[in-house]
Amino acid sequence: MDQAPGSPQGPGEQSPQPAQSPPVCYRHPDRETGVRCTRCERPICPECMVSASVGFQCPECVRNGSGTGHTPGASTPRTLAGGTIVADPRLLTKILIGINLAVFIAVQTSTSLLNDLVLIGQWPPAPWPATEGVAEGQWYRLVTAMFTHQEIWHIAFNMLSLWWLGGPLEQALGRARYLTLYLVSGLAGSALTYLLEAPGTASLGASGAIFGLFGATAVLMRRMNYDMRPILALLVINLIFTFTWQDIAWQAHIGGLVAGAIVGYAMVHAPRERRSLVQYGTCAAVLLVVIGITLLRTVQLG
Repeated sequence: MDQAPGSPQGPGEQSPQPAQSPPVCYRHPDRETGVRCTRCERPICPECMVSASVGFQCPECVRNGSGTGHTPGASTPRTLAGGTIVADPRLLTKILIGINLAVFIAVQTSTSLLNDLVLIGQWPPAPWPATEGVAEGQWYRLVTAMFTHQEIWHIAFNMLSLWWLGGPLEQALGRARYLTLYLVSGLAGSALTYLLEAPGTASLGASGAIFGLFGATAVLMRRMNYDMRPILALLVINLIFTFTWQDIAWQAHIGGLVAGAIVGYAMVHAPRERRSLVQYGTCAAVLLVVIGITLLRTVQLG
C-alpha cells in the first residue's frame, strides 16, 4: 500500500536528502573543485593550489605557515613549476614594465640613442648611419632591442600584454623561472629577426618576449585544464596583425612564440625529481640555438 504524502514513514524508510552542491574555491566562488588545503581544509581551485610535500595548500596557509603548524624544518611550499612563493607575485612584472618605460622615455629625449640600441638596420633615418651592430660583435643589441620602443602605441600594447600575461605566469612559475622565460623568448625573437630580416631594416621592441609569454600562457592553461579559447583567440588576432600590419618584425613574434611554448612546456611539465635539470636544461638548449643562429648570420654577413 502506497504511503500518502505527509504521512509518517514506515520502519526502515529514510527521508530523501537534498542534493549537495559541489564545493567551490574559497577565493574563486565560481569554480567548483574537489581539492582541499591540507592545512585548513578549505576548497581550492588549480590556480590556488600550492604544491607541498603532501597534497596542496592554499596561498594563505603558505604565507602564514608559522601560524598553522608549519615548522622551520618543513619543506617550503612551491609553485606549480617549483618556484618559491612570494608576497608580491607581480613584482618582477612591474620591474620589467618599469625598465621598458625608462628606456622609452630615454629614447624620446635623445633620438640618436635609438641607433645604439636597435638590433639591426638604420634608426632613426638619415643622417644617422646604418649600423651593422651584431655583425660587428655588438651582441648586447640582442638584449637592448627587447626593451626599446619608439612609438607610443607600440609600447602601450606590449606593456598591457606584459601586465595581463606576466602576472599570472610569474605567480605560477616563480620569479627566477619567469625571468628566464622572458629573456630566452626575447633572445630567440631577436636571433630569428637577425637571421631572416634584411640588414638595412630597423628592428626594435619587446614583442619577441611578449609572444613568448603568449606561448607559455597557452601551455600553462592547457596544463591547468582551463578553457583555451580566450588565449587562442587573442593569439590568432595578434598573429593576424603580425602578418598584415606593415613595419612589424614577424620574425621576432614567431621566434619568441616558439621559444616561449618550448620553455613553458618544460617549466610546467618537468618531473619533480628532475625539475631543475629539465627546466634549465631546456632553456640552455634554446640559448644554444640562439647562439648558433647568431653565429651563422654573422658569418653570412661577412
